[in-house]
Amino acid sequence: MVMPSAETPLYNHPLSEIEQWLREQGCRQNPEELHEWHVEKTDWTADISLEVDSILVRYLNAPASSEDVQRVFKYSLSRQDLEEAIFSGP
Repeated sequence: MVMPSAETPLYNHPLSEIEQWLREQGCRQNPEELHEWHVEKTDWTADISLEVDSILVRYLNAPASSEDVQRVFKYSLSRQDLEEAIFSGP
């Protein structure tokens, strides 16, 4: 499977390629709620939800405040922009 270029808006990616991209970033899919993903990095942990018109990211116990931080990203952003925004952490 060949992914569209990184500059392509995420809404132009098939769902299977979005799921593969999330796996490549170290995300694990919730087997009971297939639109929900979880990722653990060295400094932070997050839940990611693929909503109808956006990606919802909830960083759990964000390091700066020890509280959850929630961000919403539209599918109109490129995969590269989303990767930089989501996986750089809270």
